[in-house]
Amino acid sequence: MISSVRGWFRRNRTPIAIGVGIVGAGYVVSQYVMSKISDARERMTSERISKENLRRRFEQNQEDCTFTVLALLPTAASNVLAEMNTEQITYEIQQAKTAKVIKSNPAGGSPTPPSIADTTLTEDDSKSSIMSESGIHASQASLPPLTSVPEDAAQDGTSAKPRRSKRQLWDDLIISSVTRSFTLIYTLALLTMLTRVQLNLLGRRSYLSSVVALATGVQSATISLENNDDDNTDQAYGTDFDTNRKYLTFSWWLLNKGWVDIMKTVDSAVRSVFGTLNPRDLISFDRLSDLIIEVRRQIEGSTQEERRSANWLKYLLPPQDQEDEVIRQSGILEDNSAQHGLPAQPSPEALRRLLDETADLIESPAFCHVLTLLLDAGFSTLVEKKLATEAFEIPIDESGFMANVITEAKQSKVVLLPKILSVLTRQAHVIGNGVPNEYLQDMEAVRGLEAFAAVVYSSNWESEVRGDGLMESAVHVKPSDATATTPAKQTEKTPVSTQADQSIVMVDNQDSFESAWEKAVEAK
Repeated sequence: MISSVRGWFRRNRTPIAIGVGIVGAGYVVSQYVMSKISDARERMTSERISKENLRRRFEQNQEDCTFTVLALLPTAASNVLAEMNTEQITYEIQQAKTAKVIKSNPAGGSPTPPSIADTTLTEDDSKSSIMSESGIHASQASLPPLTSVPEDAAQDGTSAKPRRSKRQLWDDLIISSVTRSFTLIYTLALLTMLTRVQLNLLGRRSYLSSVVALATGVQSATISLENNDDDNTDQAYGTDFDTNRKYLTFSWWLLNKGWVDIMKTVDSAVRSVFGTLNPRDLISFDRLSDLIIEVRRQIEGSTQEERRSANWLKYLLPPQDQEDEVIRQSGILEDNSAQHGLPAQPSPEALRRLLDETADLIESPAFCHVLTLLLDAGFSTLVEKKLATEAFEIPIDESGFMANVITEAKQSKVVLLPKILSVLTRQAHVIGNGVPNEYLQDMEAVRGLEAFAAVVYSSNWESEVRGDGLMESAVHVKPSDATATTPAKQTEKTPVSTQADQSIVMVDNQDSFESAWEKAVEAK
């Protein structure tokens, strides 16, 4: 039996060897294929998780931008409202009206403020009814009685300001109410754009820091969603807390200095357009829209080319010789000196690079284009939502905007200029301090804003990796340990080499910011 089996194996050893070889080869091949499929599945899962983390991180960044704007806007609003006190001018107009009534009827006593219902529109004094209709702001409740005279002014007549005529007061009221609301819209739009640029640049740096930390083995898990730079001031990957804090401080310029230049520019345009109006003028909705468009043309430019090349940088960032003054005004230098007992150090290279890139972004045509869209949204809210309903009483559709089919009312229905001024005066407080802020909501609903933020967040990876010294801090990593790719759209990949000629991070050979913006616009 055994000999017969041996004989059979001896006679069929070649086919058996071939069969065993085929089975073994099949097993090896199947294991190889399974390992490749498993690797591909893991890679796809990892990429999906990375993209999801990046998406969530980007969305969180945009929410941070919104809360930051809401936190900073009251500072600029309080400065603008204090500088252009439209309510005080209105109060002086009503004082002049009351003084005239007392003079014409000495025995009548102190009259109460006139209301729009019991005031007859005469040529000289009826225009003061704007005060009663406007309901301008709660601050008016603290104003003294109309017949009262400040004690200091009564005792020292030389210190009082020269009295303005009623016509001068009305001219000032027209310019002040229009300029104030327009200045706040421009300030809100610029603050929204500046915050988007700043936080998305820092978000990009933080994301790259997480990528390199993961590649070097500092992080054992996936890319972090949260930015924990505040908890670790010794970060070695270009996201140090002190640089970020100094960089964010530069919004101080717009909130305390830049808005003044905006106000002067707006004031000049408003005077040239609205300066010829009379308080007794009857204004139609279409004419008011044309006047506002003309003001915007003088400020932003009358052609598309002029708008694309508009200089907004002077409103948003200080000249280089005043950068240290901005940081000093914020108190950061004093805080650092108090904490470490060391003299203030000059701005680091990372801060200089951030400021330079911010300036380049602000001067780009894409920035001007998106800013124009935000201004369109802001002025559309003011004109088609607020003025149309509150001043002209034109019906609005479900979206809250004026119905497009109502053309006859826009052309034929006219209102007195003071009624328009009263709405503008109220809306100035809504723009600066409204909660929720409708103007900010409508601006952030502009699709181009999110596209612009996405381009800022995902562009210029290579210079960020090279410039922040991320690779120098990862030079000890072996090629088998890490090859991380940026989540931006992959084109031609260029390896970033270290001193040991080891590729650590693969970054895109990307085009300029303008090219990235053009691609984003084409994809919309």
